[in-house]
Amino acid sequence: MAENIGSNPLKITDTTMRDAHQSLAATRMRTREMENIAPEMDEAGFWSAEVWGGATFDVTTRFLGEDPWERLRILKKLMPKTPLQMLLRGQNLVGYRNYADDVVKEFVKHSSDEGMDVYRVFDAVNDERNFETAVQAIKDNKKHFQATICYSVTESHMGGDVFNLEYFVSKAKIFQDMGADSLCVKDMAGILAPYDAFELIKALKENIDLPLQLHTHYTSGMASMTVLKAIEAGLDIVDTCLSPYAMRTSQPAIEPLLVTLQNSERATGLDLAHLLKLSEYFEEIAPLISSHFDTSKASIVDPAVLNHQIPGGMASNLISQLKEADALDRLGEVYEELPLLRKELGTPPLVTPTSQIVGTQAVLNVLFGRYEMVSSQVKDLVYGLYGKTPKPIDPEVTKKVLKGYERGEQPVTGRAADFLEPELEDARKATEGLAKDIGDVLTYALYPVTGLRFLRWKYGEEPIPDEIKAKTLEEVKAEIEAEKDLLAKIKAGDLPLAPVFNNNSGSRTFNVQVGQEIYQVQVEELSDGSNTITSAPRPISTTAVTQPDPRPISTTPVAQSSPKPISAAAVTPSVPISEETQGNQGATPIPAPMPGIVLRYAVEVGQKVSKGDTVLFIEAMKMENALSSPVDGVVKALNISPGTWVKKDDTLALIG
Repeated sequence: MAENIGSNPLKITDTTMRDAHQSLAATRMRTREMENIAPEMDEAGFWSAEVWGGATFDVTTRFLGEDPWERLRILKKLMPKTPLQMLLRGQNLVGYRNYADDVVKEFVKHSSDEGMDVYRVFDAVNDERNFETAVQAIKDNKKHFQATICYSVTESHMGGDVFNLEYFVSKAKIFQDMGADSLCVKDMAGILAPYDAFELIKALKENIDLPLQLHTHYTSGMASMTVLKAIEAGLDIVDTCLSPYAMRTSQPAIEPLLVTLQNSERATGLDLAHLLKLSEYFEEIAPLISSHFDTSKASIVDPAVLNHQIPGGMASNLISQLKEADALDRLGEVYEELPLLRKELGTPPLVTPTSQIVGTQAVLNVLFGRYEMVSSQVKDLVYGLYGKTPKPIDPEVTKKVLKGYERGEQPVTGRAADFLEPELEDARKATEGLAKDIGDVLTYALYPVTGLRFLRWKYGEEPIPDEIKAKTLEEVKAEIEAEKDLLAKIKAGDLPLAPVFNNNSGSRTFNVQVGQEIYQVQVEELSDGSNTITSAPRPISTTAVTQPDPRPISTTPVAQSSPKPISAAAVTPSVPISEETQGNQGATPIPAPMPGIVLRYAVEVGQKVSKGDTVLFIEAMKMENALSSPVDGVVKALNISPGTWVKKDDTLALIG
C-alpha cells in the first residue's frame, strides 16, 4: 500500500480474474494463470477481487475441463487477505433458469464453505422476490450480501415511464429492507451516461444508508467519465480491472483512475508500481487467450450500443448465431426486431439471462417467422418463471407463446421458485457412483448434460478431448508464429491460395487447409455449373496452424428448462448414427435447425407419436428448443447421444 491515501478513499473491486476476461476473451483464463499471480494480487489492497460466478462456472466445466470448485479453493488459499467476490444471478445462480430452492441453498452453503466472501446478487428483471432464498442462505452463512440493481433505459437517458430515477430509488429501498450490506448499480451494457450517474448516485446516497458500488463497461466509451461523475456524487466502491484486460467491452482500467485521484480526498492508497507489475504478468499471459479476443472492429468503443443497448457479449453471440445459420446478411433485421420484441416481452433489462433470451428469440423470429419457433426460456419468461417483468407482457404474445405449454396457458404471478419442484435429491440419484462430493452433485444439478460430461472427464471415465486440454505459453506462442509464417508465405506467393487452371483437364487446383495440413485439391467445373473433385486430396505442407474451435464460444451456461435427470449411464443413442438408413428407408427425418447440443429425448424408439408431439430438446444459440414430430408415426431411430454437438441439418431422429 502506498502512503497516498485520501480522507475518504475510493475502494476498488478488481474484476481481472472474472468479468474482464469474460467480457474480452470468453472467460478462457485458466486456474493455473490465476494461481501464479494470486499471492501478488492479494497484496494489492483491493476491497474485493471478483474471481467467480457469471460464466466462469459453465466455461470451466464445458471448455476448459476444470473444476470451478477447485479454482475457488485454490484462490482462497492464495488470497487470504482479500475478500473473494462472485456474481450470483439470484435464483438463476450461475445458470440460465431459475433453480429450485434446495439447489440455491446448497450452492450458497457450499460456495461459502469453499471460500466465497461477497455475493453480488442480481435478477435479470429486477424482481426482488428472486433474491429471497439466496439472501437468506447468504445471511445464514454470515457472508456479505451485495444487492444489485440492473441499470437499463428505454429513452436516450434515464427517465421515461419505466427506468426512471424513482424506479431505481424504490428498488434500492426494498433491497436495504431485505438486509443488504451494500448496493451495486450494474450497468452491463455501458449505457449509464456521466450526468445520469451523478444524479442516480446522489439520489441513492440521499435515500438509503448503504455503501454504493458501480459496475460498468467501457462498451460505449463513457465508462471512465461515468465513474468519475459517480465518484463526485459520493460513490464508495467501483469495479475496475488491470489495463491488459480493460476497455472495449470490459471495465475501465485501474491505473489511470488511481493517478486521477491522487492528492484528492478520494485517493485510493493503492501502489501504482505494484499494479504495473501485476499488469505486466497479465500482458505476458495474454497470448493464451488472445485467440478469443474480438478483433473484428478497429474501434475500441461501440457507440451503437447507445441505440440498441445490447451488451458486448450478446452482440457477439448474435453474430455467431447468424453465421452458424448462414444468415449473417440478416443481422440488420435482427437489430430491427430486438426493440419490438423486448417491448412485447415486458421490457426486461438486457442482462444474462434475459439478454440471451431476447436476443436469441429475435434471431428465431427473423429466421423462422415471428414466434413460429419459441425457445423454452421464452415460454418460461412469459409464463412467469423468471419473475415479474418491468412492464406487462403483450397479451397476444402470451396467448401465442403459451398455446399448448406443458405447465399451462395462464401465466402465474407468484414468486417464480414457488412453482418449481425440489431438484437436489434427483441430482444425487443421477450422479450416484460418479459424484464424490456435494460440489459434483451441484455441478450436475446446474448443467445436467455438460456437467455430467465434465464429471466423466474429471474421474477418467471419458478422455478429455484434445481441444479442451491446456497448452503452455510456449506452445501457443509457437502456434502464433507458425500462423504468421504461413500468412507470410501466402503473401509472398510461396503458398498460393488462388486457383491455378489446368489447361489439359479443364480443372482448377486449390490449396485447402484441413487441421494442421494444407491439401492440394483439383476441382473440375461441369457443364451444368457444378463442381466435382477430380483428384484425391494430398498433403503439401505440415505447417502447424492454430485452429479455432468449431463450436461456438459460449460465455453463458447451458440453457435448461425443468430438466429431467440424466443418469450416468444414459448417454448412448438408442440407435447408432451408422444404422439410421438400415431398415428405415422412407422415414421422415427430424433435422437440426441450427448447430447446437442435443440435450435429451422426450420419446423412445418404437413409441407412437402424433404430428406436433415433442421428440427432443436441443440447445441451439444458447437456448433450449423443443423439436416436434412433423408427421404421425412411430419413432424409428434416435440418432444422437445427449451432450453431443451437432451441425445444422444433421438428422437427430427418424419417424416412420
